[in-house]
Amino acid sequence: MFLAKTPAYVRVIGALICLAAASPAIAQGGSKSGAAASRIISIGGDITEILYAIGADNRVIAVDATSQFPAEALKEKKNIGYMRALSTEGVLSVNGDLIIASDRAGPPEVVKALKAAPVAYIEVADDFSPASVANKTRQVAHAVGLDAAGENLAKRIEGDFAKLGELRKQIGKPARVLFVLNVVNGRVMVGGSHSSADAILRLAGAENAAASVNGYKPISDEALVEARPDAIVSMSRAGNHDTGQIASIKGLSASPAVKNKRIIEMDGLYLLGFGPRAPAAALDLMRRLYPELSH
Repeated sequence: MFLAKTPAYVRVIGALICLAAASPAIAQGGSKSGAAASRIISIGGDITEILYAIGADNRVIAVDATSQFPAEALKEKKNIGYMRALSTEGVLSVNGDLIIASDRAGPPEVVKALKAAPVAYIEVADDFSPASVANKTRQVAHAVGLDAAGENLAKRIEGDFAKLGELRKQIGKPARVLFVLNVVNGRVMVGGSHSSADAILRLAGAENAAASVNGYKPISDEALVEARPDAIVSMSRAGNHDTGQIASIKGLSASPAVKNKRIIEMDGLYLLGFGPRAPAAALDLMRRLYPELSH
């Protein structure tokens, strides 16, 4: 995961870590109503997950490369490529009648062309908050005429986040946690403030040890020493484990996290996707950070 020779995975994760602007949804393009749409193009792993969860998967004909859950999405549907490097021709060639896309889709000129095309285009924003996850669930469901299913799912998500909030009240002293996105050529990229990693850490009741960093950026060895994380969270993929590499990083090797062997690996898409599974991902992380809590 931490090697530069895995560009495809880095590109997929890149879509998840870009901070979403809290802008309103935009519906443009064709006039066909979403409820009547039978050939949906889903751009965004969280959007695909919502469509599957509300029972609209049989109407989805194409998804982007970040749509890795459920696993059958990329196996059964046409893959239109990485969501931030789309091509107008590639998206339109599948002959969809509704595009539902994350506002992180790109490049901008392609998104502009798709919005001007004779196909309905609905843009979904996200700010990585509990309210935003529930709201986009309702929005996606409304777009395809499945409001009741969307409302049920949104209420479940809200209930799960509420339970998570109650558990956070049991935490006496938040753990200082460092999220390591990757390590390339000895440089450590961490998740700072205003990132999806920061949001999931806070939901799990942790303090971000890299809060002084804005977004996802490389951090110096000196800053790593000063961070002194109690735990480190990184991403696992396809059975690859990199805890040994993280433990040997200059600046982290003497940290409380490494000394106490508190390096936590979790699936990156599950942890950072902020789809319907977001409450479960935060809870799983909380359980690993605070095994003493009553769950």
